[in-house]
Amino acid sequence: MEKLSRELLKENHHYPEKILQFGEGNFLRAFVDWQIDVLNKNTDFNGSVVIVQPLGQGLVEKLNDQNGLYTLYLQGVKNGKAVKEHTVISAVNRGLNLYTQYEEFTKLAENPELRFIFSNTTEAGIAFNENDRLEDRPQSSFPAKLTAFLYYRYQAFHGDNDKGFIIIPCELIDRNGEKLKKIVLQYAALWKLEDQFVNWIKEANTFCCSLVDRIVPGYPRDNIDEITQELGYKDDLVVVGEQFHLWVIEGPQWIRDEFPAHKAGLNTLFVDDMTPYRTRKVRILNGAHTALTPVSYLYGLNTVAESVEHEVIGQFVKELIYDEIIPTLDLSLEELQSFAHAVLERFQNPFIQHFLLSISLNSMSKFKTRDLPSLLEYYNRKQKLPQKLVFSLAALISFYKGKREEEEIKLADDPDILALFKEQWSKYDSSIESIHAIVTNVLAYEQNWEMDLNEVPGLTTAVTNYLYEIEIHGMKQAIQTVLGK
Repeated sequence: MEKLSRELLKENHHYPEKILQFGEGNFLRAFVDWQIDVLNKNTDFNGSVVIVQPLGQGLVEKLNDQNGLYTLYLQGVKNGKAVKEHTVISAVNRGLNLYTQYEEFTKLAENPELRFIFSNTTEAGIAFNENDRLEDRPQSSFPAKLTAFLYYRYQAFHGDNDKGFIIIPCELIDRNGEKLKKIVLQYAALWKLEDQFVNWIKEANTFCCSLVDRIVPGYPRDNIDEITQELGYKDDLVVVGEQFHLWVIEGPQWIRDEFPAHKAGLNTLFVDDMTPYRTRKVRILNGAHTALTPVSYLYGLNTVAESVEHEVIGQFVKELIYDEIIPTLDLSLEELQSFAHAVLERFQNPFIQHFLLSISLNSMSKFKTRDLPSLLEYYNRKQKLPQKLVFSLAALISFYKGKREEEEIKLADDPDILALFKEQWSKYDSSIESIHAIVTNVLAYEQNWEMDLNEVPGLTTAVTNYLYEIEIHGMKQAIQTVLGK
């Protein structure tokens, strides 16, 4: 069987190189490069990607062997139906290995059509390394590599402000663009580069913060033989992603003219402030995951999809999102409900096995960042407690007992937190007084909560009553109380 190539597909269209991309991993290829492909096919964007492999080992050799082509499988619920579709992405022109092709990397800075820089070098990638030097070939950290490239660009065009870049990092850290810019300026200072270059960084380049959202399982090892037969060609770089995508980019509106995602029907938004969108994602998507997990697992379910499809647990999570989380957020109701609908479709994705136990890792800190703000804001706005979030907190305390009926739960969290729960549950004697003591001590654990939750009016009593119901009657009966059945 032939390998995927431009000759095989009769795909000979070459677009000008407009994008430099740091990272050749699954996410960027299934998210950013896919969007470039959509723009090329549906607008006059007319640009291709040069991918830089930031580490010594990577995929650019395979990518170049396939002329930059690869197959993207999108699988998930779309308009209420389970859909699986694939397409060949032709937006990547070539890949560079910085450890063997550094001179080509520096030469790329001389390309006047180059305009965008994207990256995804993991959460640890945007970091400062004081040992990096301009003369290194290459530097070790991604920001140092970027600073060096910007300096080559500055020199190639003699500081022309029209030759700066739109720089959009996709790393999953808050305010990623601001942090990247700050470190680039640190390197400029460390390397004692001229003031005119520093001014050029600030004036000619636009660093954007961004929020990315798409689940990308990656290379389908388990069924690649079946996929190969379906495709009719061999592709070493098949990547699987979900149907849903969202890219929120905080930056000036004029970028939309150069990156016309709105003309291609992409769910890519250019906004003045991404904070409400980040809060929406953390509270609805991540918050629902974390609140759902202990309730559903103790009920006897194991995956997100079966939880949302379940008559009882599905009702619980939907009411939690629509009745208790959405009322605490400040975007328009239409936007919030639309996002919530998409989240529930994603949870139902039959092609992704999302196990509750994998989500349960570090659940205490997750509840604090994802669910506690909703609980507190709900009380602040309505002067009453959100019962399903409170019930989830009670379920979380029960979960950390480490038992699902007779089955042991393999808890994964900070040792201090595991020690806290072990000590508290060792004193349990089936009385409501012992439950009250456990709840009081857990809610007072300021090392996690950064406050004493017993000070929230009515919370200690409400959590105690729900936890007592769970322990005495079991989750299947206890949840009926919070659902009003």
